[in-house]
Amino acid sequence: MIAQRLLAAGPDPDARLFTGPRGGRITTAVLRDATHWDAVVSSLGHEKLRRHSLRHTGLTWMADAGVPLHVLRLIAGHGSLLTTQRYLHPDLRAIVAAGRSLSAHLAGAPGPSDPLAATLRVL
Repeated sequence: MIAQRLLAAGPDPDARLFTGPRGGRITTAVLRDATHWDAVVSSLGHEKLRRHSLRHTGLTWMADAGVPLHVLRLIAGHGSLLTTQRYLHPDLRAIVAAGRSLSAHLAGAPGPSDPLAATLRVL
């Protein structure tokens, strides 16, 4: 399907692979209607779930999988890394793992008699 769309687009690098019903951009309203979003989330009991939340979830999952932030920025089409960072929501497991990592690091931290530790404290 994508190969057919690419061939149909011709040499225009800005041609859209997929278009809305009138040939233009695919709007959120078109997606809502095509997916029956409101009915689906209502039937699941998640009326407050927004389609945009899925964008946050997807980017967060990719970040959790190790996709670098600068790549996530490109995927999302954001102009800045700061915008992309606002989309990322670490889950509780990631936060607990960060705390364990800090605890392990502090448990092995050099004592006050360590000359390197003394130098680092001065800096």
